Amino acid sequence: MKTLAVGIGCRLHSSAEQIEAAVRATLGSHAFDEISAIASVYIKAHEAGLLEFCARHALPLKLFSREQIAAIAVDKRSAAAREHLGIDGVCEPCALLAAAAEPFAASAPGAVQASVAPGASIAPDTPNAQLLVRKTIHDSVTVAIASTTAHPAREQTNRDTQEQDLP
Repeated sequence: MKTLAVGIGCRLHSSAEQIEAAVRATLGSHAFDEISAIASVYIKAHEAGLLEFCARHALPLKLFSREQIAAIAVDKRSAAAREHLGIDGVCEPCALLAAAAEPFAASAPGAVQASVAPGASIAPDTPNAQLLVRKTIHDSVTVAIASTTAHPAREQTNRDTQEQDLP
């Protein structure tokens, strides 16, 4: 069953291969076919590697405004996300927002969906969503996984040795 929302933050020009490797490493014991949607910040709407990754796997890309993301509390703030985007993080809040969004089945595979236009304000509404895997960093890509179904939460332990903090 497709129950996982994967939030992704990446540097400009990250490749589809880098993103895929990061997602697969972060999934751990979860299967790739459990992924219902990929989520990121609205500014990534034209990021070639992210779009290619989603198209390659027929996964919808859900995009959220900075205002939506800023409304979600982040335990470990990202200095890079703060500097470049004015928000405290990307992958964790996006994963939570996507998990709490309308049923994933309503999303067309490979479609890019803006949940709210940039600049629009929205109250945080993720009461049933929970992070299954907190932010992990792999080759300049940050990944977090959330779901609304009951799964034990866990910290990812196979982090790269680099402690990059990326939007």
